[in-house]
Amino acid sequence: MDPLDFNHREKPPQFVDVVNARIDTALTLENSTREPRAYLGGSRLGESCARKLQYEYLKVPRDPEREFNGKTLRIFAVGHVFEDLAVDWLTKAGYDLRTRNSSGDQFGFAVADGRVRGHIDGVIVAGPDDLAVPALWECKSANAKNWRDIVKRGVAVSKPVYAAQIALYQAYLGLTDHPAVFTAINKDTCELWHELVPFNGALAQACSDKAVRILQACDAGEWLPRVAADPDHFECTWCDWKQRCWS
Repeated sequence: MDPLDFNHREKPPQFVDVVNARIDTALTLENSTREPRAYLGGSRLGESCARKLQYEYLKVPRDPEREFNGKTLRIFAVGHVFEDLAVDWLTKAGYDLRTRNSSGDQFGFAVADGRVRGHIDGVIVAGPDDLAVPALWECKSANAKNWRDIVKRGVAVSKPVYAAQIALYQAYLGLTDHPAVFTAINKDTCELWHELVPFNGALAQACSDKAVRILQACDAGEWLPRVAADPDHFECTWCDWKQRCWS
């Protein structure tokens, strides 16, 4: 190459790219050192594909392009920050919201010899209005599009995985007498949505039964049916194990 041909010289990396690469490398390394879950998470049992839950439980590696990258880990971290903010806002508004037990641990449950577990965001034990307590409290953050859909259709229809999580947690924590409080935060505008979610016993039982089927299948070395018969099905398209599952 002609040394005077500046148009073909490789451009040095931008400062923003260098910094972001360092951050993402650090986050990815940190995530790789975390002990993976050794249980089936209660927050995932509303997932429609039982085989996907098997992959999660058995810690089957994701497709290479679907492994958690720095951006994904940053999104997860921001979600935790929004949850902490919601706790602070509700507490300042007069709600007695408990997120930890007397030992400082997150409230949760473990069944099936600890192979199925869940940890709740909190419990509201008192409030400034007529809210029936104690009430399970669950919080999620969402982009503007998903947040508007939750507001329009309600969590049970818009986000059935969240609804299943709420029902299961109510059942296992003994918080079935009063509706749960579901808080959704619009990550783009910081708008808030609060919804009362009555206990759905049938949904909680279905999730519990699903957990049993998944554990039994994993113990037997069997794969449960996929959610669809076509790899181009929209749920398969976004699955972290699509290539592995269909190949």
